[in-house]
Amino acid sequence: RMRLQEAGMAVHALPGLSDQALAEAQAEHDPDVLVVRSTQVRAGHVAAAPGLQLIVRAGAGVNTIDVAAASARGVFVANCPGMNAVAVAELCFGHILNADRRIADNVLALRAGQWRKKHFSAARGLKGRQLGVLGCGSIGRAVIQRARAFEMPVLAWSPSLDAARAADLGVERADSPLDVARRADVLTVHLALTPATRGLIDEALFAALPEGAIFINTSRGELVDEAALGRAVQGRGLRAGLDVFAG
Repeated sequence: RMRLQEAGMAVHALPGLSDQALAEAQAEHDPDVLVVRSTQVRAGHVAAAPGLQLIVRAGAGVNTIDVAAASARGVFVANCPGMNAVAVAELCFGHILNADRRIADNVLALRAGQWRKKHFSAARGLKGRQLGVLGCGSIGRAVIQRARAFEMPVLAWSPSLDAARAADLGVERADSPLDVARRADVLTVHLALTPATRGLIDEALFAALPEGAIFINTSRGELVDEAALGRAVQGRGLRAGLDVFAG
């Protein structure tokens, strides 16, 4: 904010606004630029500010913005891919470690006055276990880099991953997401939400995972058939670490 003001721009920092309140603020201030994080920007928000020229999502992806409505009014839409790649990769490994060591369950039990050391010590560990990575963008690459420290071999798939790029990353390339799932002790998803990837993580993929596998999603909730995931957790002993949910 300070750097924008120093550049001579008038800045209204209103991070808590959404829905109708955001539309009202757009109409009141009529900004040239709207910067959001994960706030939904719909057609009404675009129309509310006649002078709007640019919408910036301070993060990866633009799925929270009605790009068609913006384009129809000549408003540019931009994002900042990779700016939070390390943070998301670290969060991903936090979820992996939690799923294996059951840290959150352990804390809940302790706060309830239960000391269950033997129960929570029954972890398999990460060393030598196969990490499956779907998506090798900036976040996927950051996850792969950190997997080396845990001595986890990596099997990866991405729409643009070829043999040469896989060799550069030091991973084994799979032909499809199902190929990854069949061999993954831990499966983590780092794909953009597109018509081709919506619902990609479905019943068949969860059925392909080994029983007791770990599934992590820190990308987009809509990539996953959540009902199928629930059945896999209940029926096949999968453990899930989720930072996103559909809707």
